[in-house]
Amino acid sequence: MSDYLKLKKSNCKNCYKCIRHCPVKSIRFSGNQAHIIGDECILCGHCFVVCPQNAKEIVNDTEKVKVLLESGVPVIVSLAPSFIANYDGVGIESMRAALKKLGFFDVEETALGATVVKKEYERMLKEENRDIIISSCCHSVNLLIQKYYPQELAYLADVVSPMQAHCLDIKKRNPLAKTVFIGPCLSKKDEADRFKGIVDAVLTFEELTTWLKAENIVPEKEIEVNQNSRARFFPTAGGILKTMVQDAPGYTYLALDGVENCIEALKDIENGKIHKCFIEMSACSGSCSGGPVMEKFHRSPVRDYMSIANYAGKFDFDIDQPQISEVRKPFEVISPQFKMPSETEISAILRQMGKIKPTDELNCGSCGYNTCREKAVAIYQGKAEISMCLPFLKEKAESFSDNIVNNTPNGLIVLNENLEVQQINNAARKIMNIRYASDVLGEQVIRILDPKVFVNVLSTGSDIRDQRIYLAEYKKYVEQTVIYDRDYHLLICIMSDVTDEQTEREKKEKISRQTVEIADKVVDKQMRIVQEIASLLGETAAETKIALTKLKESIADE
Repeated sequence: MSDYLKLKKSNCKNCYKCIRHCPVKSIRFSGNQAHIIGDECILCGHCFVVCPQNAKEIVNDTEKVKVLLESGVPVIVSLAPSFIANYDGVGIESMRAALKKLGFFDVEETALGATVVKKEYERMLKEENRDIIISSCCHSVNLLIQKYYPQELAYLADVVSPMQAHCLDIKKRNPLAKTVFIGPCLSKKDEADRFKGIVDAVLTFEELTTWLKAENIVPEKEIEVNQNSRARFFPTAGGILKTMVQDAPGYTYLALDGVENCIEALKDIENGKIHKCFIEMSACSGSCSGGPVMEKFHRSPVRDYMSIANYAGKFDFDIDQPQISEVRKPFEVISPQFKMPSETEISAILRQMGKIKPTDELNCGSCGYNTCREKAVAIYQGKAEISMCLPFLKEKAESFSDNIVNNTPNGLIVLNENLEVQQINNAARKIMNIRYASDVLGEQVIRILDPKVFVNVLSTGSDIRDQRIYLAEYKKYVEQTVIYDRDYHLLICIMSDVTDEQTEREKKEKISRQTVEIADKVVDKQMRIVQEIASLLGETAAETKIALTKLKESIADE
């Protein structure tokens, strides 16, 4: 299969939305990038529609069509009947005029081919003794059966699609012509490629719109009336049945849209629960009018249906029905290479994902797979990675953070902007003598702490760091840091218990004060002693001086 869907790798954000919406899980993830598995893809285009980053893009064949136009041969457009919903108020004549300005020789409605197909279905039901007939108009449904339900291939109507029937008729009437189909479907590019020589190129409505805008061509809003155009109903859910005469004896007629519904019906057929039935199957919800390239953002199911219904006539197109052999189409089994793991290998992968027992298998679908076992199989096949399991990553992250939070010596309290306690760790509970975290979780912080500091941080937006305070209620000194996380709208309080440090500091300060007091007393006492000694020494010296003076005077007199 050619790569009709490409991935713009730089845009993939690893959100897994594409795999969640892929009905056959034909997407693998490697290096945090999505990769479409061509052999398994049914080209339903769901991944293209749902990708929020526009990382999926459809291969553009505009240049290929321009080459056909430059070749000089007549290039005739087969325009899908859903065009009336995509181009509001623009009928076939206006579209023909606009496309001729691009260089096309002529434009016809694919609904002409749809009339051929529905008549062949009616003939098969009446003339061929078939138990079940599944319509083969939708190429994505055909691929689904060919790749995933080959046992039901015998029930798939071996009839060309309306696109092919119409292009065959165009070439029959004009053997030199080249044909270009324009519609809302991605898978038609693959259908044209698989069945060579019928459809020479396929454009989507999106490609056509871009081209028209580049050439400044605006189709005029004008709708003509044509009562012989009932096959224009084909692109609606149940549209094939609306055009058919449902009178084959013993048959039940029903329509299914959406791949999931088609899969369930195919399972019932496989299990022998359905018989004598004609089933119209469409991969897209709402059938072709809900196609992946109804310009992606154009979708309006009710309005689109009303546009088509109002444009469709009450009778069939007047056409010449070709021979049965001319509308036959063989279908072959297409076998994707599935490598299935053993039960032991599945269990080993589940253990790596943290799924030790059955109750661990949440089957939440966040990875894109319906069950954990499907995910394990995908990992074995190289389509998925263990890291795609959100509960596993969440538990791993929570376990890691919980180990840090609950084993740090610092107290941690987290509040929301309403000052309600969201988280409290063991160290904080110990500081405030709280027995269980559940006693305060969800409660106002005023129950355990003065909210003033939190109100200030919340109102000013300024964090407070390493502020030492005394929690009188708990007789504890703490150094606290309060941070406001604006991204997550949380207040985070980190508290370090410094009671012992503060007590030790106060003891040292007391001892220092006592030492100073004692030293002062000793100094005072010593000073008094010195003063007394000095006083005594002073009196003795004076008496000695008098005695010696008198002795000197006595000696002098002699």
